Amino acid sequence: MAVKSSRIVQPGNRPERAILVGVDLQVRSRTKRAGVEGARAAVRPEVGLELPPSEPLRTTAAAGVSATALNADESLAEFRELVLSAGAEVAGELLQRRLRPDPATLVGAGKIEEIAGVAESTEADLILFDHDLSPTQLRNLDAAMPCRVLDRTQLILDIFARHARTREGQLQVELAQLEYMLPRLTGRGKSMSQTGGGIGTRGPGETQLETDRRRIQRRIDQLKRDLDAVRRVRRQQRQRRETVPVPTAALVGYTNAGKSTLFNRITGGQVLESSKMFATLDPKLRAIELPSRRKVLLSDTVGFIRNLPHTLVTSFRATLEEVEQAEVLLHVRDAASSYGEEQRVQVERVLGELGALNKPRIEVLNKVDLLNGDEPQVVREGAVPAGTVGVSAKTGEGIDDLLRAIDEALRSDPLIDASLRVPQHEGAVLAAIDAGMVVHSREYEGNLVHLSVTGPASLVGRLREYRLRDDRSPGAPAAGVPNQS
Repeated sequence: MAVKSSRIVQPGNRPERAILVGVDLQVRSRTKRAGVEGARAAVRPEVGLELPPSEPLRTTAAAGVSATALNADESLAEFRELVLSAGAEVAGELLQRRLRPDPATLVGAGKIEEIAGVAESTEADLILFDHDLSPTQLRNLDAAMPCRVLDRTQLILDIFARHARTREGQLQVELAQLEYMLPRLTGRGKSMSQTGGGIGTRGPGETQLETDRRRIQRRIDQLKRDLDAVRRVRRQQRQRRETVPVPTAALVGYTNAGKSTLFNRITGGQVLESSKMFATLDPKLRAIELPSRRKVLLSDTVGFIRNLPHTLVTSFRATLEEVEQAEVLLHVRDAASSYGEEQRVQVERVLGELGALNKPRIEVLNKVDLLNGDEPQVVREGAVPAGTVGVSAKTGEGIDDLLRAIDEALRSDPLIDASLRVPQHEGAVLAAIDAGMVVHSREYEGNLVHLSVTGPASLVGRLREYRLRDDRSPGAPAAGVPNQS
């Protein structure tokens, strides 16, 4: 039972009208805290009571989010971009600040009435919460609202369902949707009664709810088998690539950081470029040539986002294997973003889940062309941190510096210097040198060509019979017997 998009767009291509609801769980009244602290200071010296330590401020870290999390307005702005990427029209926005979530409805009873009133007055088609809802919260809110209720994870899954183009991507999205849906199946009335074991407890037999759960579980098992087959095919393809050692560099980063635009700029490819979030779901691989003449495979991957549903990370593990297998990661960041540090933390969190956090990584600050005196400048003239490259995928600024940085970061096939002596009639050898190495000098002596080169150790090793005995290049392997031709 394939699960399709939850239809953010109405039939006839009319976008649905959505009410956005944000919940800020990290704010505490300053006046209340000041009053409490003042009372504590007044009581302690006079009475000598040993009061318990003051309650710490609720931070996003306490709610399972990074301590550098976005504030409520920034979070709602990002959520608005998600909604627009899903094709909906924003009819209104509401925000509630609370010390802790209501276990039954997330927001308070008064806010529920306000949301329902706004939804009716704006003729909204759905209400979207910038928060994950438990099955109980989702059920209670759905009963209290005049239209459908979706949470953040459902919205992201809908966007993924829209953008999945390959069979593999569709399988991964469907698996994530079903795993999210399974604990949220609900039902009412006699059709949901269960078979009992005593007098008066015997229902009409197996319930529709149980039937649906069993069907969904069967489908989940089948999807996992299909994705295992995809993983085997990828492993075989990777093994074939490894017969000719070509290292891989993977683009990773927050969604809408410009990874696909940068991929196209470097490779000359035609991957879809879009300002919408999660425009790229299916990985793309292209071969590029570095300044050292070495070849490397560049991979474009799905973007990450704050609170990325764990089911998506699990389901897309087959796709994200390219990240796990890459020798170098290019962490693409939006240099013009006002919350770039939070984006960096969220990307590193997902990389940690994938076991790829300790890989060599180049920080690529993209969109430097958008920086000006009024915007938060992460990149300034002469102030780029070590290991960081500022680029503009749109204009091409800094691309040469990025390629050189990739060259320096590769360790599996390091560059070495060598002196070669090759007979002129060895045309294939000379062509391989010109194609795969940087030639610093070339001199002719009779029928021999003397070359000073820098190239990958693998290629230099294959030409060891042409190396000179007095070659003392740093890191070079022992020189072989020179050709006496």
